[in-house]
Amino acid sequence: MSAYSLTKTRFREGLWEGLLVAEARGAAPPEILVTLNDAPVRGVTVTQAGDAARWAVEVPVPVEAVGDGVQTFLILDAGAGTKLDSFTLIAGEALGDDIRAEMALLRAELDMLKRAFRRHCLETM
Repeated sequence: MSAYSLTKTRFREGLWEGLLVAEARGAAPPEILVTLNDAPVRGVTVTQAGDAARWAVEVPVPVEAVGDGVQTFLILDAGAGTKLDSFTLIAGEALGDDIRAEMALLRAELDMLKRAFRRHCLETM
């Protein structure tokens, strides 16, 4: 269990941002490691955020992570070896197939409800 908690504050323009808070007052910031496909992500910054036990964490999304499929980023406390948070990007065909499958299921269910409603109307006349 980590002595820190990380909460996402926003994600836009290719930059994931979060607020890291230490449980103990006056604690030093942990060494943050962000991985994508077991490889470290470069350009991660941790800066003081006003209070002594709070830091702003910024994770830039690398260009190679943008494309078809699912990409999961793990944000780790490297010293403790624990996961603080994660975020996932889903794009391209993987997302399209999922939406098309969901729409096909909704259409099938709607057709079933229409048939049942028409049968009910005929039986109650």
